[in-house]
Amino acid sequence: MAMFGWKVVHGGKTPPPGGVVAPDERLSWPRMAGFGAQHVVAMFGATFVFPIVMGLDPQLAVMMSGVATILFLLIVQGRVPSYLGTSASFVGGVFAIRAATDSDSLVTGSIMIAGVVLALTGILITLLGIQAIHRVFPPAVTGGVVMLIGFGLAFVVADTYWPQDRWVASLTMLATFLFTVVLPGFWGRIAVLLALIFGYVFSWFLDLSAGPITSVLPGANLRDAAGEPCDAEGPYCVATAFSHDRVSFDAVGDAAWIGLPTFHGPSFEVSAIILVLPAVIALIAENTGHVKAVAEITRRDLDPMIGRAILADGVGTAVSTSVGGSPTTTYAENIGVMAATRIYSTAAYYIAGGIAILFGLCPKFGALIAATPGGVLGGITVVLYGMIGLLGAKIWIENRVDFANPINLVPIAAGIILAVGPVSHQISEDFTLEGIALGTIVALAGWHLLRSLAPAHFKQMLEDERIQAINDAQARRDEG
Repeated sequence: MAMFGWKVVHGGKTPPPGGVVAPDERLSWPRMAGFGAQHVVAMFGATFVFPIVMGLDPQLAVMMSGVATILFLLIVQGRVPSYLGTSASFVGGVFAIRAATDSDSLVTGSIMIAGVVLALTGILITLLGIQAIHRVFPPAVTGGVVMLIGFGLAFVVADTYWPQDRWVASLTMLATFLFTVVLPGFWGRIAVLLALIFGYVFSWFLDLSAGPITSVLPGANLRDAAGEPCDAEGPYCVATAFSHDRVSFDAVGDAAWIGLPTFHGPSFEVSAIILVLPAVIALIAENTGHVKAVAEITRRDLDPMIGRAILADGVGTAVSTSVGGSPTTTYAENIGVMAATRIYSTAAYYIAGGIAILFGLCPKFGALIAATPGGVLGGITVVLYGMIGLLGAKIWIENRVDFANPINLVPIAAGIILAVGPVSHQISEDFTLEGIALGTIVALAGWHLLRSLAPAHFKQMLEDERIQAINDAQARRDEG
């Protein structure tokens, strides 16, 4: 297909019931602008929540998500309609880095290297085929890594966000539940964004009606053992509870309406890079699943584009983090918009990318996002992190992973517990593996070790599992 040569269909008007607009087709430009705006709304909640969680600039994250989306579409030659929002897979690694040294440049530099590794993996997949990756990262390991990334973030909710405002967190979580199930169609698909808005407004109302709350804000009101103010948070200098408003609009009032976000360059340390590399496995799984899902709803064979999609996501992540932005990934939320509207045109995604870039040019908007109360983030992240973990279970189910086989069971079980702990294992005086990184290494290396040593009947069980998964996938395609 021509990169920008969209064919106008349905007379440029809204399609009739059951009508479809293919990736290389479009409606009138005003209608495409409306669909592009829908994609921005769909990606919006998670795209600016996760930068806040990682301590990065949400305004820059939204802007670079637009840039990454356009790069993605160019690399896949317009064949895979997708939006690249902020990836949650790096949150655990980022928390581990910040626990050692609170450096934005080290965080983004480490993720930038992971993006380069992901891009190189995409090139290898294009050259060798997706089965080469399946041999290195079998479904048992891939599902396990995705699960431990999600569940390994439980401590972030428990220690950082939930304690800031337990009741707001609880009500925001409940709102997420209800909006997801009760609201129809498109509105249900943006339930996270709507719950966040609800929690934000509710927190502001509580400030007006009930007054300030007394709780701990990480990094604020630092005191030593004697109760005296101190500068650097650590074992002898900790955040203590104090009275504060849930929502502060001071920074919003001071911010300009038009201006660039704050850029910064990367820095690199091997120990920090190792902490975020496990996310590459999760992103390979996410992108593969995304392309297959898009192929199903568009009724096109997109398997040859899996390598390009992974390459494009890696490039998007590397470019974004090279200027201080957040890591990227393809978004299931936007697949939902396509499924609901049956508009698969990549023109809508180019427009969505452009709108996101314009949002990034409004510092006041960025300050408004950054003012999101911690209690609200607690109610949102408890759902989002759990959903990430359960995506690992989905990978196991779809690939018929057999946990009666100890090759699958033993190393994956150990890896998940090491991540959830999070367990810390000191390698040398200057280098420690912990949490998600440690769990990933144990799951991956342990699986391959056991497979190499296992007797023939356990290896045959793996082969039976693989054949059954292939047959199931073919049956799903036939039914579709």
